[in-house]
Amino acid sequence: MAATTTAPTTASGGDSEVLLRATGLQAWYGAAQILYDVDLDVKRGEVVALMGRNGAGKSTTLKALMGMLAKRRGRIEFRGEDISLTEPHHAARLGLGFVPEDRRVFTDLSVLENLEVGRQGARRWSDGTEAPLWTPERLFKLFPNLGEMPDRPGGRMSGGEQQMLTVARTLMGNPYLVLLDEPSEGVAPLIVEQMAHMILELKSQGVSILLSEQNMHFAALVSDRAYVLEKGQIRYHASMTELEANDEVRRHYLSV
Repeated sequence: MAATTTAPTTASGGDSEVLLRATGLQAWYGAAQILYDVDLDVKRGEVVALMGRNGAGKSTTLKALMGMLAKRRGRIEFRGEDISLTEPHHAARLGLGFVPEDRRVFTDLSVLENLEVGRQGARRWSDGTEAPLWTPERLFKLFPNLGEMPDRPGGRMSGGEQQMLTVARTLMGNPYLVLLDEPSEGVAPLIVEQMAHMILELKSQGVSILLSEQNMHFAALVSDRAYVLEKGQIRYHASMTELEANDEVRRHYLSV
C-alpha cells in the first residue's frame, strides 16, 4: 500500500500556535537507522497520536525529539527555538516534558520526593498569559491514588501507580507540551481511564501532548490528529476521526 497523507481537520484550528515541529527527522541506534525523514507538528492545546505497531519507531521518535539519541539529523523546533542539537535537560528547561515508557521513578524516594525532583518555575505562553502551574496538591486531585500515598516509596507502588507518578513528576516541570510514551500499555483498565481523564484535563488548559500509542480505542478517546508510522516513516496523517473511518489504513498499518 502506498504512503497516504490526508490533510487534517482538527478542533484546534489551522491557525493555532505550533509548539513543536520536526522536519526531516532521522535517527539511529548505532549503525542501524530507525527514522527516515519524519515530519510532524503539534499545536497548542492539541493532542496528537503517534501510532504504529511495535518496532515502528514511535518511542524512537519521542526520544529523538527530546534529544536522547546521540545520532539524529533533521530540524526540531520547540516554541520557535531550534533544539535539533541540544541535550534533553535543555529541552526540559524550555518546557518540553517527557514521560518514558519504562517510568524511571526513584524507587527509594517517596511520592512527594519524586514530585519535588521534577519541580520547575511558573511559565507564560508567548501571548503573556499564564501557563498551567502544577503543585502536588493539584496533582493529587488529578491522580487521587497518589494523594492516598504521599509518603510511599516509588519502589513499593504498582506499575500503574508508577506510571501516574511519572506523569505527575513531569507535570511538576509545568511543561507546555508533553511527550507521552505508551501510557496505556500494561496497566489496569482503571488506570487507563484515569490517564485518559488526565490527558483531556491537560488539553482543556492548553497543554499539548504527543502521544505514542498502539491502543486505537484509547487514542481515539483523547486525540485530535494522528500520524501513523511504519518502519520509521510517516505513512498516514489525518484527523483521528478520519483514521477511525479508514479501515484500509488501520488494517494495513495498525492491526496485529
